[in-house]
Amino acid sequence: MYGYIGSIKTKPGRRDDVVSILLAGVEGLRNAGCHLYVVGSAHADDNTIWVNEVWESKSHHDASLQLPETKAAITQAMPMLTGEFTSQEFTVQGGVGV
Repeated sequence: MYGYIGSIKTKPGRRDDVVSILLAGVEGLRNAGCHLYVVGSAHADDNTIWVNEVWESKSHHDASLQLPETKAAITQAMPMLTGEFTSQEFTVQGGVGV
């Protein structure tokens, strides 16, 4: 299984709006091969969002980025983002919920 952890920086006051966008289309992710999708807010920074994902494979994750709902969410969120992102890919070895 493929894992991904990323952070997204939002413009001041826009974090909750972006979180709402990220969570709006989660229903279709399972059908796209997603096993885990968690969106969280950083405690120490009012402008940072963390996203943790586990997918059947990297190709499933990459294909999800081409879904119409995903593209629409990205388009809607982009004006609220600073452009600062971090990411880490990893191989899932196991754990609770996977």
